[in-house]
Amino acid sequence: MSANKVALALLLALGVAGCGNVIPHTVGEGPPPSRPATASRPAAKPVPASPRPAVTPATPVVAGDNALGSGLAPGPKLSELVAQNERTRSALAAFRLSCPSLQRRADQSGLTQGNDWQNACNAAASWPDSSAADFFVRYLEAVQVGAGTSLVTGYYEPEIAGSRAQTPGYTVPIYRRPNDLIEVDLGLFSDDLKGKRIRGRVDKQRFVPYSDRAEIDGGALAGRGLEIGWAADPVELFFLEIQGSGRLRLPGGDIMRIGYDGQNGRDYVGIGRLMKERGLVPNGSMQEMIAWLRANPVDGRAIMNENKSYVFFRELTGAGPLGALGIAVTPQASVAADPRYTPLGAPVLLSLDRAEPNGVWIAQDTGGAIKGANRFDTFWGAGEQARAIAGGMAARGTALVLLPIGTYARLASEHGWTTAQP
Repeated sequence: MSANKVALALLLALGVAGCGNVIPHTVGEGPPPSRPATASRPAAKPVPASPRPAVTPATPVVAGDNALGSGLAPGPKLSELVAQNERTRSALAAFRLSCPSLQRRADQSGLTQGNDWQNACNAAASWPDSSAADFFVRYLEAVQVGAGTSLVTGYYEPEIAGSRAQTPGYTVPIYRRPNDLIEVDLGLFSDDLKGKRIRGRVDKQRFVPYSDRAEIDGGALAGRGLEIGWAADPVELFFLEIQGSGRLRLPGGDIMRIGYDGQNGRDYVGIGRLMKERGLVPNGSMQEMIAWLRANPVDGRAIMNENKSYVFFRELTGAGPLGALGIAVTPQASVAADPRYTPLGAPVLLSLDRAEPNGVWIAQDTGGAIKGANRFDTFWGAGEQARAIAGGMAARGTALVLLPIGTYARLASEHGWTTAQP
């Protein structure tokens, strides 16, 4: 493509594409816009719990652009909150993996600087997992962001029937990212658009939206050799796409793992909300949605096409699905968070009205639907149990962000806060 054509395409993107195609900036090969979970068996029955009340905010709670601007409060002592259990041990292992990113990344939340984490990361490298709770108590402190009230959902790594080749029974294509899909950083053209990006393609002299779901499913990409595999069930592939990564169980029993490799730039529409509003599913759970879509294939396809967003995949060979830090997320230890309010790589402590997610997690992922302070999406791994828990996860309570000891005192000094220290 010539330079003048590229320039024209980019300028047209600014004026023509419209707000509907603006997508958030993501780091690395992060997750897709949202990740509702699917399951073949019923959602797990919640284990009720009593969440810890939020603390009284020490600074005014406002709708800030990041954690620092949203009001902070020192949390309770961690010695009273962190239990020595399997989740805490897994969280310590996940924290070790996050340390390189914690120390080199710019923290969008405004809470920490890279060198703030040095002591904790040095200690974590050799700290025994058997006393993981002691590590968090010794090196970290709890800070409440905003009002502290939290909504927590769940996601998992689905497994569906698939094949590397198109054969009878495996006819639904799984596409890699097309080479004509272009991502434009709008911040290069206007400071007002920093952090905003759009995706599309060049059509002659114009930058236009990329093909939507209905067009792609209708054959817009057929014959270009973009298929990395073939699925047996379009409904299962739809929800794997929304999860952003998963496993294909091949005809011989082998597993092929695939992960997010881009998105077409179209707006994500959650069909669960649509189906519930239209009275098609009573509760809007993924299990109900799958059953209805399979029972009503024509109308189901039309509803799925209302989500114009389409996700492309690549084959993965690592230990697990990759999060926004570019490392494998850890089952029952990793959460997706909004990096404006939680430093990516930092621990968070959840206390919810459902017992299963309570405890220490590590913020290693992001998601298009995971926006705002104390909004988290817990990762449960693969398999039927993970499906059952994630598929019905919607827990509410409180959350604390764990930061290096002394962070709140430093912030209070820098900003002239007169509140008591933790």
